[in-house]
Amino acid sequence: MLKIYNTLSRKVEEFKPINPPNVGMYTCGPTVYDFAHIGNFRTYLLSDLLVRTLEFNNLKVKHVMNITDVGHLTGDNLGDSDTGEDRMEKAAGKEKKSAWDIAKFYEKAFLADFERLNLIKPSIMPRATDHIKEQIELIQKLEKKGFVYKTSDGVYFNTSKFKGYGKLSNLDEIKEGARVEVNPEKKNPKDFALWKFSPTAASGQVGRHMEWDSPWGKGFPGWHIECSAMSMKYLGESFDIHVGGVDLRSTHHPNEIAQSEAVTGKTFVNYWVHGAFVLVDRKRMSKSMGNNYKVEDIIKNGFDPLALRYLYLQTHYRQEMNFTWEALSSAQSALERLYSIVSAYDKPKIGCAEFEGKFLNAINDDLNMPESLAVVWDLVKSDYPTHAKAESLFKFDKVLGLNLDQRSKIKDQKEEIPENVQKLVKEREELRKQKRFHLSDQLRNKIKKMGYEVHDDDGTTIVKKV
Repeated sequence: MLKIYNTLSRKVEEFKPINPPNVGMYTCGPTVYDFAHIGNFRTYLLSDLLVRTLEFNNLKVKHVMNITDVGHLTGDNLGDSDTGEDRMEKAAGKEKKSAWDIAKFYEKAFLADFERLNLIKPSIMPRATDHIKEQIELIQKLEKKGFVYKTSDGVYFNTSKFKGYGKLSNLDEIKEGARVEVNPEKKNPKDFALWKFSPTAASGQVGRHMEWDSPWGKGFPGWHIECSAMSMKYLGESFDIHVGGVDLRSTHHPNEIAQSEAVTGKTFVNYWVHGAFVLVDRKRMSKSMGNNYKVEDIIKNGFDPLALRYLYLQTHYRQEMNFTWEALSSAQSALERLYSIVSAYDKPKIGCAEFEGKFLNAINDDLNMPESLAVVWDLVKSDYPTHAKAESLFKFDKVLGLNLDQRSKIKDQKEEIPENVQKLVKEREELRKQKRFHLSDQLRNKIKKMGYEVHDDDGTTIVKKV
């Protein structure tokens, strides 16, 4: 029985889908103006692990992740997502390309990194620019219900008219003092843009690459409206799970709730799941510090992207994770060791029910991946036959996503290793159990002269041809 921490209730709850065995899940995806960094990918791994865990529990997941290719303004970094330049436009100016080309290039790069980390591609990945019609229609519904007003720079949602605004984040976390500037035309400091008008000649930003006609004037959608429009289009007015980084808890997600529930009068999402930040050497990641590492940086430094995945698994998703190159090196060593051990196992059959039960309990306990890794290594060190270990480890890997079956290349030892060598290996194992190490070493040397090396690793004897 899966239990998950629900940010809305601020407690761990038993997961109960609206329409079992079907589960609707939405993840706030990337803004494709630059390469996603390892902090971003921790959130996407959280979604991946949640999908895998739900499926491990025999549920069917429809997972939607948006691609933000318009409307996300630079003011978001300073506390106000309604100010600044559109990130796509800014990147276009910097790289001297069209905003459309920027979006296409970085979306492709994102999907490549997604695959490198062995993340399961969502069922649907809708782009904001492909759903302008749906966003305009949603704003029109809000307008008819009296939640909208117009200013000189856009159309805004009136938060004072929505009862319970900020219930996800605590109202004191959404206060005017956190904003970089105050828009005097806003009726309330917390009000947010649904539609922004194209810059005028006076602003010096004429000729936007991305703008559309609307009932209110030419412009582009606000950042928040896309997620409500697309999630409800593909998952319905109410669905099960919404995932995102903890930074989205303060404004973006409360704004999604407000505009969605204002239209439908229904609960928008039942479970809100947020992943914590990644620190680098105990410091926040930033471009200015040069520590906002990308997956490509991981590869250039000689590391396997799956070593980064393994490193993510070592910290619970609700705890801040500290990235260091030393920690990544240790993760890679542990992963390579696991591949090496499993490669010596017999072909999988009849798993270890004891450890499978422990693993299920770990992942169902609010995605306790550090505990699930501990179960993996306890199984490796156990006295179960290697064919049983392999069977269970491959089951676990459906959640862990470390590609054990492909990387380990399990062989049928009885076919690969001559019968006389196998016999000596078994005799040596018996001598080791009897603590007659001098005689066991003699057999090791004899086996080596026959062209095979023997290694002992956590209770597993590995035999390889020299």
